[in-house]
This record gives sequence, C-alpha cells and structure tokens, in this order.
Amino acid sequence: MISGVEEDARPHDEAGAIALPGMPNLHSHSFQRALAGLTEHRGEGRENFWTWRDLMYHFALRMNPDDIEAVATQAFVEMLEGGFSAVAEFHYLHHAPDGKPYDDIAEMASRLGAAAAAAGIDLTLLPVFYAHAGFGGTPPATAQRRFINDIGSYARLHERCQQIANTGVAPHSLRAVTPEELHALVTIAGAAPLHIHIAEQTAEVEDCVAWSGLRPVDWLMRHVPVAANWCLVHATHVTPAECTGMAASGAVVGLCPVTEANLGDGIFPIRDFSGKYGIGSDSNVLIGVAEELRMLEYSQRLGLRQRNVMATAAARSTATAMFQGAVTGGAQALGAIGGLAVGAPANIVALAGDDPDIALAQFVFATRAPVVKDVWVRGRHCVRDGRHELAESSRKRFDAVVRKLLA
Repeated sequence: MISGVEEDARPHDEAGAIALPGMPNLHSHSFQRALAGLTEHRGEGRENFWTWRDLMYHFALRMNPDDIEAVATQAFVEMLEGGFSAVAEFHYLHHAPDGKPYDDIAEMASRLGAAAAAAGIDLTLLPVFYAHAGFGGTPPATAQRRFINDIGSYARLHERCQQIANTGVAPHSLRAVTPEELHALVTIAGAAPLHIHIAEQTAEVEDCVAWSGLRPVDWLMRHVPVAANWCLVHATHVTPAECTGMAASGAVVGLCPVTEANLGDGIFPIRDFSGKYGIGSDSNVLIGVAEELRMLEYSQRLGLRQRNVMATAAARSTATAMFQGAVTGGAQALGAIGGLAVGAPANIVALAGDDPDIALAQFVFATRAPVVKDVWVRGRHCVRDGRHELAESSRKRFDAVVRKLLA
C-alpha cells in the first residue's frame, strides 16, 4: 500500500504497511549529537543560547576527524530510524583544533560523506562560511578558530565539497559575514541551495538593529536577492511584514522545533506565514520526524491557546498537513524532488497501519514506541523492523567518543 492506494502484491512486499515519502531534514549539525543530554544543568547565571554555545565550543574544539565521522554516523542512523531519508548538513567544523586547515581542506566534510554513505542517508553538504564574531565585521573569537575562512579559502572548500556530495552554500548568519562577503557567497551558490541562520535570538535582532537600523530578515530582504533556493533557518523573531516578505520571496523557512525549545529560542509565528516550511533536527538533542512535528504543533497550541493549528482546509488532519508541508518544503530546501513521484529517488518510509491519516496522527501524537517499520533510501533497505543495520556497531563507536570527550 502506497499512500493508501493498494497495488498488486509481489514477493517480499511489505504487508499491512503504509508507504510515505521519506522526510528531508533541512538543518543538522551532526557533531552536536555528542552533546545531547550533557548541557542540561544550570550554571551560575541565567541560562540561554549563549551559555549553551560556550559549552558547545568546548566540545567542538576537542573533536578530531575520527570523532566527527563516528558521531555523524550515529546521528544519521538515528535520523533514518526516525523517518528522515535525507539531510542538509550545516557544516562549520572545518579545521584542526589549532585552527589550521587540514592538508585536505575538506577533511571534515569528507568524513561526513563517509558517514552518510555508511548509514545510507542522502546528504546535502552545506559548508558554512564563518568569518566574524558579530555584526560589522567583528574579529572572530579564539573559540571559533576551527570555523573560520575567507572568501578565497571558502571557494576552495566549496569546490572540494562538490566532489563529495550534493553541495550548497551556507553563510552562517548575518553576524558572521559582512555584506560584501554575503554577496560573494550568493555568486558562489548560483542556483544551488543557500541556507542561513537568521533571527533565532532576540539578542541577534537587537544587535542587527543597532548595526543597521533594520531587523535581520528585513535587512536581508532589502539587500540580497532572496529566492526559492534559500532556506531561512529559525526566523523565530519576525514581524508579520517580514513573514509576508519571506513568503513572497519563495524561500523556505527552516523550523527546528525541538532545538528551538531546548535552547529557549522562542516560537515561530506560523499564523502570520503563508509560505513554505520544512523541519530540521539542528543540534540533534532528540532525533525524529514525529518529535519535530509534534513540538511544532504543540508550541503553536501553547502560544495561541488553540488546537490543530497546523491543519489546513486541504488537509484537515493536523499530522497529514504538517507532514505534507514539511516534505515539500524540505525537498525544495535541499534542491531535490520530493515525495513519491516520477523522477524522485525511492526514499520511502513504511509505517504500520492501513489508514494514512490515522497512522500519521498516531505516529506524531499518540505513540510511545517508534512506529517507523522500514526505510528505503534510493532503494537501499536501511531500516528493517525499526532498526538500522548499523545500530549496534555505530552506538558503540559513538559511546566511546563521548566517553573520551568527557574524560
């Protein structure tokens, strides 16, 4: 059964299952999976994104290429088990711990490619351009030394990444690039995916206003030709007018509800937005399609004090509406053909059940145990009966890395 439509049975077909398109994960920092659960304690002062970032830098400065590959493999295995079939890896941990480039400038990206190949997930590499610590070209901090490139070295990195996987461009944020650098990156990207963090934190919005007199999304729309190949990640703190501008541009808004909740970012104002959106696992604190969609809907319910906020006139089932929207927006953000369609890769997720709307609703809202039965990526059967073929071996490697980082 595919999307509720019965076909003639063939040998080895899945019985009693619903086949859905694999979900694109439009925003991931796979190395941060190693931090999951390790930052959930209060320090001396008020905890927020910026105090979390200090802890993240501590881990980032200690990880070597073998560590990156092991952690990414585990993250990608968990993504597949959770119903994701493709991932856009927003990759900024480029250089050696001392900040010097590896002999292969894309050494870390090549490890991500190896991890994706081992796990079987479709990979879009988004090498991140990061040059500054704040708006107006502020020099980078010492703790950011592994991230830093200039336009020349970034162009070499980007060219090398194209030999590894489907590749886009990712200016980290408006605070990490100058306007001149951003325009150069737009040229490098061409029609390829172009992703940027934007308006995630109130402090970022305030700093952007102090620098330019404009809010981040407003500044971007006025100064850069934002188009359908763009993904505006988070966009948490935006006005109704900015929502209208984003929708009109054709760009996808990349929502990462679990991470946005974990970091205390805020709630995206979905009722003001009529454009396309997708979902990502971002910091990978908890990985799964159902978890992201559930948090997306529940955060809206909490903020608006309403139910079934994400349902539409065309799809009155809330889970179905969100799933369809995220598949469409996620595929656009990755520059891919999405869904179960002619010309699209055979990326398929099988859920138990015989009614797509009911199965999806239970998957997103009402199931304690994982209900993803099987996952195929480009026809490769990666997950069988809920378990990835590398689940045990990958977890052992991952646990060893975490123990080393904590020593």
